[in-house]
Amino acid sequence: MKRVPAIIPCPCGLPAAYAACCGRWHHGVLHLQAPNAQTLMRSRYSAYVLDELDYVLQTWHPDTRPDTLEPNEPGTRWLGLDVRRYSQTDADHAMVEFVARVRVQGRATRLHEISQFVRVDGRWLYLNASA
Repeated sequence: MKRVPAIIPCPCGLPAAYAACCGRWHHGVLHLQAPNAQTLMRSRYSAYVLDELDYVLQTWHPDTRPDTLEPNEPGTRWLGLDVRRYSQTDADHAMVEFVARVRVQGRATRLHEISQFVRVDGRWLYLNASA
């Protein structure tokens, strides 16, 4: 885990500093307490950008969570996040459709995903996704 200066812009694309945006869910008293699935998804994107892989794993439902995640390859550059749709189907289930753009070894890639989230014991967790 690398510590990020609190005043940098948040990687998730919202107009706020990292500490006031996704950083509050990654560390401190609000750790793991994203208030809804869209906020959790944005904070997970930021965690991928910043190699906060423990956070990504902690916010992944245990039934679908991998054992480990690999950090970003050297030279990886995350280019942005576009949230296309967000809907909460009931108090404990939600969907977020997004496109994340990344450049790895000079090659740009778009990840288009429709992610399912579930709230367990008051905490939102990523469940699974379809492309």
